[in-house]
Amino acid sequence: MGSLSPAIGSKFVAPARNSHCSGFHSLSPVFRSPRPSLNRICKKIRVHTEKKTPSAIDYSDPDWKIKFQKDFEARFNIPHITDIIEDAVPIPSTFCLRMRTPTEDFADGYPSDEKWHGYINNNDRVLLKVINFSSPTSAGAECIDPDCTWVEQWVHRAGPREKIYFKPEEVKAAIVTCGGLCPGLNDVIRQIVITLEIYGVKKIVGIPFGYRGFSDKDSSEMPLSRKVVQNVHLSGGSLLGVSRGGPSVSDIVDSMEERGINMLFVLGGNGTHAGANAIHNECRKRRLRVAVVGVPKTIDNDILLMDKTFGFDTAVEEAQRAINSAYIEAHSAYHGIGIVKLMGRSSGFIAMHASLASGQIDICLIPEVPFNLHGPHGVLRHLKYLIETKGSAVVCVAEGAGQNFVQKTNATDASGNIVLGDIGARLQQAVSDCTFMQFLIFMHGGGGGGGGGGGGGGGGGGGDDEVVEEVEVAAVVVVAAVVMVEEVEVEVGGGGGGGGGSDGGGGGGGGGGGGGGGEEEVAAVVMVEGVVVEAAAVAVVEEEEVVAVAVVVKKYFNEIGIPSDVKYIDPTYMIRACRANASDGILCTVLGQNAVHGAFAGYSGITVGICNTHYVYLPIPEVISHPKVLDPNSRMWHRCLTSTGQPDFI
Repeated sequence: MGSLSPAIGSKFVAPARNSHCSGFHSLSPVFRSPRPSLNRICKKIRVHTEKKTPSAIDYSDPDWKIKFQKDFEARFNIPHITDIIEDAVPIPSTFCLRMRTPTEDFADGYPSDEKWHGYINNNDRVLLKVINFSSPTSAGAECIDPDCTWVEQWVHRAGPREKIYFKPEEVKAAIVTCGGLCPGLNDVIRQIVITLEIYGVKKIVGIPFGYRGFSDKDSSEMPLSRKVVQNVHLSGGSLLGVSRGGPSVSDIVDSMEERGINMLFVLGGNGTHAGANAIHNECRKRRLRVAVVGVPKTIDNDILLMDKTFGFDTAVEEAQRAINSAYIEAHSAYHGIGIVKLMGRSSGFIAMHASLASGQIDICLIPEVPFNLHGPHGVLRHLKYLIETKGSAVVCVAEGAGQNFVQKTNATDASGNIVLGDIGARLQQAVSDCTFMQFLIFMHGGGGGGGGGGGGGGGGGGGDDEVVEEVEVAAVVVVAAVVMVEEVEVEVGGGGGGGGGSDGGGGGGGGGGGGGGGEEEVAAVVMVEGVVVEAAAVAVVEEEEVVAVAVVVKKYFNEIGIPSDVKYIDPTYMIRACRANASDGILCTVLGQNAVHGAFAGYSGITVGICNTHYVYLPIPEVISHPKVLDPNSRMWHRCLTSTGQPDFI
């Protein structure tokens, strides 16, 4: 999928970035308060996220590969009930691999499934990485050592076990959905319930509105059965409701003990999984026979190590509707520009895949790849080129891209996520309010003189006029436009003079000054595509010998600029509320089933995912250290650039 993972070593580890924190993030071993709230935990971990990397390795040691593999196996060993309850005795599985309906011949139960060889052996493993990179310079290379030595890394295979550690009649299972909506939530809920019933579980409940449902006095748990969930997958949203944040970990575990819950299935993203891991650790601390299993839910596809998460395929498919609408609007308008903002706080997977799938995107902007809006290599300059050559353009931008261009805020949501600025609206404003012009900034300095532009000139004594800098800028047009020319070094001298215009016409700003060292005033004439624009005012600001000249120009751009018709589409909530498509429906089905298999096998503190097309169990700490991000050196991103034909905007 063109992503970076910390599991392969410390050399090529993606930097930690802000993540979705749909519930609360990984817990520090020491708390300031014995009962920390979920919001506080989430915010704390967001600030102090650390990458999970292997122990320091001496590559000169001939046995370093063996040591690395041992370290990897230790980190990816998944917790089990027997770690805290040594006398836990396994029993034969009650999950039937073959028959689903009792007949008269098997009225007392299902036949043995041993001869069908359908169970997963506890020693089965799945290879985490399958590409043997021969060089660190290979596209998308993820290397452990400088020589890119191949080291096998295996993780636990998911599926039903022949022996289980819970008696179905003693199980009370609970399901909770946290964070935001995502296509497929109901599909996973449905499969968990159905699979639990096949094991023989009779007590299944849903916790309403995320983790807060454990402490909300106004909400009662929802009884679940096959009859209740039979058709829930036909609609989007969550049968149980969602929310962010929640009570303290201790309060949640207290509530679980009071309710008699000994299996908890948690559906959510990085923050929610951090919460699940905290609950798991608290249960182990209290030596409770409880299995806590996560099912990764993030529409952004930003959970580490996994091929993809449910809802991602649906999001990419539904995004095509928005992109197609933007294309039609842009293609049908004079100088039309369509802008589509898609999900992706810290990763651009949806934007990239949607751009690839559509074939209609001219510019794809993602958080992992910096870009400039202005300047000769900026996005706006390329948009001008597209308008001039194609007549229209379509831009796809991830919500977390270009946050340096929007107003920064310290506000956070209930999960501790930083509230992002709207880059889509900012881009729309930049395109709508800007026309593209060539500005020649003429400075008058040194003991008097004049400024001239174009074919005309101005006279004056004592100094020469000089074109300080020729720049292409985008000027914001409201009533007047403000153009900032940064880092223009000028020597300001005494004397002053007037300015001339192109072909002897036009207006020019003039400035004066006394003799000697002179006053700090600058005369400016602004040339716009060969035409002199009247300078309404000239401001001079000095800071560390760098003079920033701000020329306030009257509204002139409609006469000489390039008008554009911009349409901005944000389909975020339409996509989140969709039902899962066929691909995600299958993924949700298998994830839900394997979550139940993992719980009955006695595993806890794990999440279920898909790696290299195979389903696996992973320890939660290894997937929540930081969000998965798109690798700009990956082949998939290169394919996207080939498809869009966009340059580097730097």
